[in-house]
Amino acid sequence: MDGVLPVPISVVVLAVIVTAATDVWKFKVHNLLTLPLLASGLIYHSIVPGAEGFAFSLRGALCGFGLLIALYLKGGMGAGDVKLMAGVGAWMGAGLTFYVFIASSLAAGVYALLVIVLYGRTGEIWTHLKIAWYRISAVGRHLGAEDRVETEVTRQDRRGRIIPFAAMIAFGVLATLALQWYRGNLFEP
Repeated sequence: MDGVLPVPISVVVLAVIVTAATDVWKFKVHNLLTLPLLASGLIYHSIVPGAEGFAFSLRGALCGFGLLIALYLKGGMGAGDVKLMAGVGAWMGAGLTFYVFIASSLAAGVYALLVIVLYGRTGEIWTHLKIAWYRISAVGRHLGAEDRVETEVTRQDRRGRIIPFAAMIAFGVLATLALQWYRGNLFEP
Protein backbone atom coordinates (compact mmCIF):
# COMPACT_ATOMS: atom_id res chain seq x y z
CA MET A 1 0.00 0.00 0.00
CA ASP A 2 2.62 2.53 -1.06
CA GLY A 3 0.39 4.73 -3.20
CA VAL A 4 -2.56 6.82 -2.11
CA LEU A 5 -6.11 6.14 -3.28
CA PRO A 6 -8.40 8.97 -4.54
CA VAL A 7 -10.80 8.85 -1.56
CA PRO A 8 -8.08 9.21 1.09
CA ILE A 9 -6.52 12.07 -0.88
CA SER A 10 -9.83 13.95 -0.98
CA VAL A 11 -10.57 13.41 2.70
CA VAL A 12 -7.09 14.35 3.90
CA VAL A 13 -6.73 17.42 1.67
CA LEU A 14 -10.14 18.76 2.69
CA ALA A 15 -9.44 18.10 6.38
CA VAL A 16 -6.02 19.75 6.43
CA ILE A 17 -7.22 22.80 4.51
CA VAL A 18 -10.12 23.36 6.91
CA THR A 19 -7.89 22.74 9.92
CA ALA A 20 -5.16 25.03 8.57
CA ALA A 21 -7.71 27.82 8.14
CA THR A 22 -8.97 27.51 11.72
CA ASP A 23 -5.43 27.26 13.07
CA VAL A 24 -4.24 30.37 11.24
CA TRP A 25 -7.43 32.26 12.13
CA LYS A 26 -8.02 31.20 15.75
CA PHE A 27 -4.88 29.19 16.66
CA LYS A 28 -7.18 26.26 17.38
CA VAL A 29 -7.36 22.76 15.93
CA HIS A 30 -10.79 21.37 16.73
CA ASN A 31 -11.51 17.82 17.92
CA LEU A 32 -14.67 18.01 15.80
CA LEU A 33 -12.42 17.50 12.79
CA THR A 34 -9.36 15.62 14.06
CA LEU A 35 -11.08 12.78 15.92
CA PRO A 36 -13.49 11.89 13.07
CA LEU A 37 -10.52 12.09 10.67
CA LEU A 38 -8.64 9.57 12.77
CA ALA A 39 -11.62 7.24 13.26
CA SER A 40 -12.76 7.39 9.64
CA GLY A 41 -9.25 6.60 8.40
CA LEU A 42 -9.08 3.49 10.57
CA ILE A 43 -12.61 2.43 9.54
CA TYR A 44 -12.10 3.10 5.83
CA HIS A 45 -8.88 1.15 5.62
CA SER A 46 -10.28 -1.76 7.61
CA ILE A 47 -13.29 -2.04 5.28
CA VAL A 48 -11.75 -1.40 1.86
CA PRO A 49 -8.57 -3.54 1.95
CA GLY A 50 -9.46 -5.52 5.10
CA ALA A 51 -7.13 -6.52 7.95
CA GLU A 52 -4.03 -5.50 6.03
CA GLY A 53 -5.57 -2.07 5.51
CA PHE A 54 -6.38 -1.69 9.19
CA ALA A 55 -2.77 -2.51 10.10
CA PHE A 56 -1.58 0.01 7.48
CA SER A 57 -3.87 2.67 8.93
CA LEU A 58 -3.02 1.93 12.56
CA ARG A 59 0.72 2.10 11.85
CA GLY A 60 0.17 5.45 10.14
CA ALA A 61 -1.87 6.84 13.04
CA LEU A 62 0.73 5.69 15.56
CA CYS A 63 3.51 7.18 13.43
CA GLY A 64 1.74 10.55 13.18
CA PHE A 65 1.02 10.54 16.90
CA GLY A 66 4.53 9.42 17.83
CA LEU A 67 6.26 12.06 15.74
CA LEU A 68 4.62 14.96 17.59
CA ILE A 69 3.76 13.73 21.08
CA ALA A 70 7.13 14.68 22.60
CA LEU A 71 6.79 18.24 21.31
CA TYR A 72 3.32 18.45 22.85
CA LEU A 73 4.54 17.07 26.19
CA LYS A 74 7.28 19.71 26.29
CA GLY A 75 4.72 22.47 25.64
CA GLY A 76 5.85 23.22 22.12
CA MET A 77 2.58 22.56 20.35
CA GLY A 78 -1.08 21.91 20.98
CA ALA A 79 -2.76 18.54 21.28
CA GLY A 80 -4.86 19.30 18.20
CA ASP A 81 -1.75 19.23 16.01
CA VAL A 82 -0.84 15.81 17.40
CA LYS A 83 -4.36 14.46 16.76
CA LEU A 84 -4.38 15.97 13.26
CA MET A 85 -1.11 14.24 12.40
CA ALA A 86 -2.50 10.95 13.76
CA GLY A 87 -5.58 11.42 11.56
CA VAL A 88 -3.42 12.14 8.53
CA GLY A 89 -1.44 9.02 9.36
CA ALA A 90 -4.59 6.91 9.59
CA TRP A 91 -5.45 7.86 6.03
CA MET A 92 -1.98 8.01 4.44
CA GLY A 93 0.00 5.32 6.27
CA ALA A 94 3.32 5.54 8.11
CA GLY A 95 5.59 6.06 5.10
CA LEU A 96 3.78 9.07 3.68
CA THR A 97 3.09 10.43 7.16
CA PHE A 98 6.81 10.57 7.80
CA TYR A 99 7.24 12.59 4.57
CA VAL A 100 4.41 14.88 5.69
CA PHE A 101 6.22 15.39 9.00
CA ILE A 102 9.51 16.27 7.28
CA ALA A 103 7.84 18.71 4.87
CA SER A 104 5.75 20.23 7.70
CA SER A 105 8.82 20.69 9.89
CA LEU A 106 10.77 22.34 7.08
CA ALA A 107 7.82 24.66 6.37
CA ALA A 108 7.56 25.50 10.08
CA GLY A 109 11.28 26.31 10.16
CA VAL A 110 10.99 28.68 7.20
CA TYR A 111 7.86 30.23 8.74
CA ALA A 112 9.65 30.70 12.07
CA LEU A 113 12.61 32.41 10.41
CA LEU A 114 10.26 34.77 8.56
CA VAL A 115 8.41 35.61 11.79
CA ILE A 116 11.69 36.23 13.62
CA VAL A 117 12.89 38.61 10.92
CA LEU A 118 9.53 40.37 10.41
CA TYR A 119 8.91 40.92 14.11
CA GLY A 120 12.55 41.76 14.92
CA ARG A 121 12.98 39.12 17.61
CA THR A 122 16.45 37.82 16.84
CA GLY A 123 17.88 38.75 20.25
CA GLU A 124 14.92 37.25 22.12
CA ILE A 125 15.07 34.07 20.04
CA TRP A 126 18.80 33.70 20.64
CA THR A 127 18.16 33.91 24.40
CA HIS A 128 15.39 31.28 24.16
CA LEU A 129 17.66 28.97 22.15
CA LYS A 130 20.36 29.23 24.83
CA ILE A 131 17.80 28.47 27.55
CA ALA A 132 16.53 25.48 25.57
CA TRP A 133 20.09 24.22 25.18
CA TYR A 134 20.66 24.51 28.94
CA ARG A 135 17.43 22.62 29.60
CA ILE A 136 18.43 19.84 27.25
CA SER A 137 21.94 19.70 28.68
CA ALA A 138 20.73 19.54 32.28
CA VAL A 139 18.06 16.89 31.61
CA GLY A 140 16.48 17.84 34.89
CA ARG A 141 12.78 17.79 35.64
CA HIS A 142 13.02 21.09 37.49
CA LEU A 143 14.09 22.75 34.23
CA GLY A 144 11.05 21.52 32.27
CA ALA A 145 9.00 23.83 30.11
CA GLU A 146 6.66 26.01 32.12
CA ASP A 147 5.64 28.15 29.17
CA ARG A 148 3.11 26.05 27.29
CA VAL A 149 1.62 26.97 23.95
CA GLU A 150 -1.82 27.35 25.56
CA THR A 151 -0.61 30.42 27.48
CA GLU A 152 1.03 31.93 24.38
CA VAL A 153 -2.23 31.74 22.40
CA THR A 154 -3.86 34.25 24.75
CA ARG A 155 -1.17 36.91 24.24
CA GLN A 156 -1.84 39.93 22.03
CA ASP A 157 1.40 39.39 20.07
CA ARG A 158 0.74 35.69 19.43
CA ARG A 159 1.08 36.05 15.64
CA GLY A 160 4.75 36.82 16.19
CA ARG A 161 5.23 33.98 18.69
CA ILE A 162 3.29 30.90 17.58
CA ILE A 163 3.54 28.75 14.49
CA PRO A 164 0.13 27.50 13.30
CA PHE A 165 1.43 23.96 12.82
CA ALA A 166 -1.83 22.65 11.31
CA ALA A 167 -1.12 24.98 8.38
CA MET A 168 2.36 23.47 8.16
CA ILE A 169 0.80 19.99 8.17
CA ALA A 170 -1.46 21.09 5.31
CA PHE A 171 1.63 22.23 3.42
CA GLY A 172 3.33 18.93 4.24
CA VAL A 173 0.38 16.90 2.94
CA LEU A 174 0.19 18.88 -0.29
CA ALA A 175 3.97 18.70 -0.81
CA THR A 176 4.00 14.94 -0.15
CA LEU A 177 1.11 14.35 -2.56
CA ALA A 178 2.83 16.51 -5.18
CA LEU A 179 6.01 14.46 -4.76
CA GLN A 180 4.03 11.22 -5.09
CA TRP A 181 2.34 12.57 -8.21
CA TYR A 182 5.69 13.66 -9.66
CA ARG A 183 7.13 10.19 -9.03
CA GLY A 184 4.11 8.70 -10.82
CA ASN A 185 2.89 6.53 -7.93
CA LEU A 186 0.13 8.69 -6.48
CA PHE A 187 -2.67 6.21 -7.17
CA GLU A 188 -0.74 2.95 -7.10
CA PRO A 189 -2.17 0.62 -4.44
